[in-house]
Amino acid sequence: MCSCSSSNMAGLTRADMLKYHRSSCWICAVFLMLAARVVAQTDASNVLTVADANWTLILDGEWMIKFYAPWCPACQHLHTDWESLGRQSESLGISVGRVDVTQQPGLSGRFLVTTLPTIFHAKDGNFRKYVSSRTIEDIQAYVEQKKWAMVEPVPGWKSPSSLLMSGMANLFRLSVWIRQIHTYLTNTLGIPSWGSYVIFAIITLFMGLMLGLMLVLIADCIWPSRPKHRENKTVVIVKEEVSEEEVEDILTEEKHASDLDNESERVSGDESTEEEGAISDGAAAGSDQPPSEGAAESSVRKRKPQAQNTTEGT
Repeated sequence: MCSCSSSNMAGLTRADMLKYHRSSCWICAVFLMLAARVVAQTDASNVLTVADANWTLILDGEWMIKFYAPWCPACQHLHTDWESLGRQSESLGISVGRVDVTQQPGLSGRFLVTTLPTIFHAKDGNFRKYVSSRTIEDIQAYVEQKKWAMVEPVPGWKSPSSLLMSGMANLFRLSVWIRQIHTYLTNTLGIPSWGSYVIFAIITLFMGLMLGLMLVLIADCIWPSRPKHRENKTVVIVKEEVSEEEVEDILTEEKHASDLDNESERVSGDESTEEEGAISDGAAAGSDQPPSEGAAESSVRKRKPQAQNTTEGT
């Protein structure tokens, strides 16, 4: 009986030891996986995630920044080399960062990112676009051999810290915001696409009218218009001056015309007296004979200009 009980106890002990051994193996494996994950996270943490909140960090020191998108195949191909560059950042004396353009549209507008992936080198606020090969060896040589010094930096007006690029970043954020609103209107509320476009068009027109009104008010405050009564006075004064000159010209012309009329009346008066004397003499000499037709016509012709002169004088 004792031998049977001792053998049973020994068998239970072996089973327990096997179970303990297996459980300990599983626990060790789990710990190793967690440790490997922590190490991987530590290595990956050398690559700083740059966002709108902390992007000013790259204005100090030397940086290599990568702009990428999760759906980009070329960005995925570069991911391993970029993580390796992050692990070597301390030995190279640089900082390594990355920007997800799908999550940070403002930074993509601030840096004018048009292709993916895009790499920038930053040195004390001076930015240069990296256009060489994207292999880890070439990137290391670019930093170690200071090949970036031979590349022209981005102009000041295109620098990410400039006022123009700040406005560009706001425009990119606005475009993403409009896209989100359009998605909400079409998917969540069930509004058709043309209805969403009509809503945006009405809002755009209303904002344009309000902006135009504000500009007019600001211009009126800065450059106020002149009072109207002053303009009328100036116009009246000009008219009076012009009218006086015209009156003087008219008076001189009338005076000159009157002098000419007086002279013409004197000449016609002298001619008429001479004609009357000649006619009276002819009438006395030939009272018995009737006047000839030629003489009558000549007298009529001489009287016509006299009548015209008298009418002009009046």
